[in-house]
Amino acid sequence: MDRFAPPPALHHRLIGPLHVEAMLLADEARAYFDLAGKRDRGRLDPIARVAFSCESLKLTTRLMHVTSWLLTQRARETGEVEARPVLTSSRAIGIAPETAEDVLALLPEPARVLIEASIDLYRRVERLDAAQGADAASPARVMLDRLSASF
Repeated sequence: MDRFAPPPALHHRLIGPLHVEAMLLADEARAYFDLAGKRDRGRLDPIARVAFSCESLKLTTRLMHVTSWLLTQRARETGEVEARPVLTSSRAIGIAPETAEDVLALLPEPARVLIEASIDLYRRVERLDAAQGADAASPARVMLDRLSASF
């Protein structure tokens, strides 16, 4: 079992706050890229402008993966989606695109802050997903859970 795997009760308590964080970050990103980001993008050289556009799409992709995973977790908790002992790829968080440090350095500070926040959020949720998968795949964990349920 992953030594960083949160206990099931902790995992449950993390879903709501992470969802709120994801929604707030999505709202901040939308506001920036719709308004100030357009002005900032216009001041960049052509290569940096392309990088700016690509990175804004990567940020959106990361947030979509995170939000989708969190909503799936909520649905599992409420019984809307059947909880399975082994996560299928349709239940795991998607693979997010990478952002190169040298590309990040080309971008305006507000864009960098939002992109770095999306990377951090994605990595935290990715660790939860991996820990959940490690718990589900562990035969010892399954046996302990069955024993706990019996007593």
